[in-house]
Amino acid sequence: MQPEHLWLIAGVLLILAEFAVPGFIVFFFGVGAILTALTTWIGLTTGGGSQCFVFGLTSFALLFGLRRFAKGIFVGTTDPAVGDLDDDFTGREARVIQDIPGGIADGRVEIKGAEWKARADSPIPAGSIVVIDRREGLTFHVTAR
Repeated sequence: MQPEHLWLIAGVLLILAEFAVPGFIVFFFGVGAILTALTTWIGLTTGGGSQCFVFGLTSFALLFGLRRFAKGIFVGTTDPAVGDLDDDFTGREARVIQDIPGGIADGRVEIKGAEWKARADSPIPAGSIVVIDRREGLTFHVTAR
Protein backbone atom coordinates (compact mmCIF):
# COMPACT_ATOMS: atom_id res chain seq x y z
CA MET A 1 0.00 0.00 0.00
CA GLN A 2 1.31 3.44 -0.92
CA PRO A 3 2.14 5.93 1.87
CA GLU A 4 -0.34 8.49 0.56
CA HIS A 5 -3.11 5.91 0.88
CA LEU A 6 -2.11 5.20 4.48
CA TRP A 7 -2.11 8.91 5.33
CA LEU A 8 -5.50 9.34 3.66
CA ILE A 9 -7.03 6.41 5.56
CA ALA A 10 -5.53 7.69 8.81
CA GLY A 11 -6.92 11.16 8.13
CA VAL A 12 -10.43 9.91 7.45
CA LEU A 13 -10.33 7.69 10.56
CA LEU A 14 -9.15 10.60 12.72
CA ILE A 15 -11.91 12.86 11.42
CA LEU A 16 -14.47 10.13 12.14
CA ALA A 17 -12.95 9.64 15.61
CA GLU A 18 -13.89 13.25 16.39
CA PHE A 19 -17.48 12.08 16.79
CA ALA A 20 -16.42 9.84 19.70
CA VAL A 21 -13.87 12.14 21.35
CA PRO A 22 -15.01 15.44 22.86
CA GLY A 23 -13.08 18.68 22.52
CA PHE A 24 -12.84 19.26 18.76
CA ILE A 25 -9.12 18.46 18.58
CA VAL A 26 -8.73 15.15 16.73
CA PHE A 27 -10.36 16.68 13.64
CA PHE A 28 -7.30 18.86 12.99
CA PHE A 29 -4.96 15.85 13.12
CA GLY A 30 -7.20 14.17 10.56
CA VAL A 31 -6.96 17.18 8.27
CA GLY A 32 -3.18 17.21 8.82
CA ALA A 33 -2.99 13.56 7.76
CA ILE A 34 -5.03 14.29 4.63
CA LEU A 35 -2.76 17.22 3.75
CA THR A 36 0.23 14.92 4.27
CA ALA A 37 -1.38 12.40 1.90
CA LEU A 38 -1.80 15.20 -0.65
CA THR A 39 1.85 16.35 -0.40
CA THR A 40 3.00 12.74 -0.63
CA TRP A 41 0.84 12.09 -3.69
CA ILE A 42 2.17 15.26 -5.39
CA GLY A 43 5.72 14.10 -4.61
CA LEU A 44 6.77 16.89 -2.21
CA THR A 45 7.28 14.53 0.74
CA THR A 46 8.85 11.25 -0.31
CA GLY A 47 10.50 10.13 2.94
CA GLY A 48 8.93 9.15 6.23
CA GLY A 49 10.67 11.97 8.09
CA SER A 50 9.38 14.68 5.80
CA GLN A 51 5.88 13.19 5.92
CA CYS A 52 5.88 13.18 9.73
CA PHE A 53 7.19 16.75 9.72
CA VAL A 54 4.39 17.93 7.39
CA PHE A 55 1.82 16.01 9.44
CA GLY A 56 2.98 17.56 12.72
CA LEU A 57 3.37 21.05 11.30
CA THR A 58 -0.01 21.17 9.54
CA SER A 59 -1.89 19.48 12.39
CA PHE A 60 -0.61 21.84 15.07
CA ALA A 61 -0.84 24.92 12.84
CA LEU A 62 -4.48 24.13 12.09
CA LEU A 63 -5.21 23.23 15.72
CA PHE A 64 -3.82 26.44 17.17
CA GLY A 65 -4.74 28.66 14.24
CA LEU A 66 -8.31 27.61 13.49
CA ARG A 67 -9.73 25.78 16.53
CA ARG A 68 -11.20 28.81 18.30
CA PHE A 69 -12.95 29.94 15.11
CA ALA A 70 -14.12 26.53 13.93
CA LYS A 71 -15.25 25.42 17.40
CA GLY A 72 -17.92 28.12 17.45
CA ILE A 73 -19.24 26.88 14.11
CA PHE A 74 -19.19 23.14 14.71
CA VAL A 75 -19.62 22.89 18.48
CA GLY A 76 -21.67 26.02 19.11
CA THR A 77 -21.58 28.51 21.93
CA THR A 78 -23.56 29.05 25.08
CA ASP A 79 -25.10 32.33 26.10
CA PRO A 80 -24.98 32.80 29.88
CA ALA A 81 -28.02 35.09 29.67
CA VAL A 82 -30.12 32.24 28.28
CA GLY A 83 -29.37 30.05 31.29
CA ASP A 84 -29.14 26.33 31.64
CA LEU A 85 -31.33 24.77 28.97
CA ASP A 86 -31.82 21.57 30.93
CA ASP A 87 -32.91 23.44 34.05
CA ASP A 88 -36.65 22.87 34.26
CA PHE A 89 -36.77 23.93 37.92
CA THR A 90 -36.49 27.71 37.47
CA GLY A 91 -39.81 29.38 38.21
CA ARG A 92 -41.29 26.31 39.92
CA GLU A 93 -42.45 26.08 43.51
CA ALA A 94 -40.78 23.95 46.17
CA ARG A 95 -41.50 23.18 49.83
CA VAL A 96 -38.90 24.10 52.46
CA ILE A 97 -38.12 21.01 54.57
CA GLN A 98 -35.20 22.47 56.55
CA ASP A 99 -35.05 26.13 57.59
CA ILE A 100 -33.17 28.35 55.15
CA PRO A 101 -31.20 30.75 57.37
CA GLY A 102 -30.54 33.34 54.65
CA GLY A 103 -27.27 34.64 53.28
CA ILE A 104 -24.72 32.02 52.31
CA ALA A 105 -26.00 29.27 54.64
CA ASP A 106 -27.93 26.41 53.10
CA GLY A 107 -31.31 24.96 53.93
CA ARG A 108 -33.19 22.21 52.12
CA VAL A 109 -36.18 22.17 49.80
CA GLU A 110 -38.18 19.37 48.22
CA ILE A 111 -39.27 19.36 44.61
CA LYS A 112 -40.36 16.45 42.47
CA GLY A 113 -39.80 14.10 45.40
CA ALA A 114 -36.11 14.98 45.74
CA GLU A 115 -34.29 17.09 48.31
CA TRP A 116 -32.03 19.94 47.20
CA LYS A 117 -29.81 22.48 48.94
CA ALA A 118 -31.32 25.95 48.88
CA ARG A 119 -30.24 29.50 49.67
CA ALA A 120 -32.21 32.70 50.10
CA ASP A 121 -31.42 36.33 50.85
CA SER A 122 -33.67 36.32 53.94
CA PRO A 123 -34.57 33.51 56.37
CA ILE A 124 -37.41 31.18 55.36
CA PRO A 125 -38.87 28.68 57.86
CA ALA A 126 -39.53 24.99 57.17
CA GLY A 127 -42.97 24.28 55.73
CA SER A 128 -42.99 27.43 53.58
CA ILE A 129 -43.47 27.40 49.84
CA VAL A 130 -40.73 29.07 47.80
CA VAL A 131 -40.16 29.90 44.15
CA ILE A 132 -36.89 28.79 42.54
CA ASP A 133 -35.11 31.79 40.99
CA ARG A 134 -32.07 30.00 39.60
CA ARG A 135 -29.82 27.01 40.05
CA GLU A 136 -26.08 27.03 40.64
CA GLY A 137 -24.78 23.49 40.49
CA LEU A 138 -26.81 21.52 43.03
CA THR A 139 -28.03 24.55 44.99
CA PHE A 140 -31.26 26.44 44.29
CA HIS A 141 -31.58 30.15 44.98
CA VAL A 142 -35.12 30.74 46.14
CA THR A 143 -37.49 33.47 47.31
CA ALA A 144 -40.54 33.15 49.53
CA ARG A 145 -43.86 32.96 47.70
